[in-house]
Parts: sequence; C-alpha cells; structure tokens
Amino acid sequence: MAPAVDGDRQILVGRIGAAHGIKGEVRIQSFTEDPLALASYGPLSTNRPGLTIVILAARTNTNVLVARLAGVSDRTAAERLNGLELYVARSVLPPPDEDDFYHADLIGLKARLADGTEIGEVLAVPNYGAGDLIEVRDPHSGDTYLYPFSRAVVPEIRIAEGYLTIVPPIEAEPGEEEPD
Repeated sequence: MAPAVDGDRQILVGRIGAAHGIKGEVRIQSFTEDPLALASYGPLSTNRPGLTIVILAARTNTNVLVARLAGVSDRTAAERLNGLELYVARSVLPPPDEDDFYHADLIGLKARLADGTEIGEVLAVPNYGAGDLIEVRDPHSGDTYLYPFSRAVVPEIRIAEGYLTIVPPIEAEPGEEEPD
C-alpha cells in the first residue's frame, strides 16, 4: 500500500493465516505488542483493494490471535482470506513512549556510521525468525545490507532528525574464531 500523508500512513498490523475450525474463524499473526489490540482499531484496511475487515471477537491461542470476522461465517469464506495483510492508519495507533517507536517510523531514515558518514536509507525492518534486522540500501551501488537490530549495532535512533546510527559488527577474518 502506498503511504498517504505522513500521519495517515498505513501500517501493517497483522496477517490472516489459516482458517480455524468450521464456523469461519481465522488465525491472525499479529504484529502489535498486544495481539488483542487489533480488535480495538476498528475496520482494518487490507492489501485487497476495496476490502476492509472488521473483527467481531478475538482471543489469543498459543502464538496467534483467533478471530471471528464480520461477513465470514464458514470455513470456505475464512480460507479465502489466507495471506491477507491487515493495515491501520498510523494516526489510529497510540503514540509511542519517549524511548519507543514503531518499526514503520524507521523506514526512510538515513543510516549513518558513528563518524556521521551516510551509508544509505532504511528500507525495511524484517524478521526472519532470529530477531529484527535493519535493511539499508546503499545509494551509490543500490545494494542492500542487513544489520542486526540491536542496541550494540543501532545505538542511536533520531526519528525527528531523520537518521539512525549503525555500528557494523566486526566480522572475523577467515580462520579466526569468534570471541567468547
């Protein structure tokens, strides 16, 4: 989805997975700190043009949210929603605490080294299962680089100033052992 005005930028908050049972419930992978908060955001935009989702009831189940959706009353209808992404306007989300931020707020920030040298722009904050990463595109070559999103590697985030600082991890030379 293309972002709108900065305050109304659409933020990915969940993804519908498999159907749950035979009465039309779906499993939702929530990307919010409190998975049940999805139900309180009102109608959710989707990556399917013209389709909005309203969560009527939700409960947590292991590591997913199980939800009953408006207009979905059987397993067949629920299965058609598998893979659907759910979005909410950034302005609907509560403001982050002083030292907190939304991952979406990092997209577009300039990435700098500790000495101030600009190394690119943040494209994404992916997580492939081993923790969050920062994906940075080099403006000269167009290559992208992934850095662990940890305080050691990203010690400074200045959203208002439009940048973050990256301290690349030291790579061991071939044949050297990693320090303990």
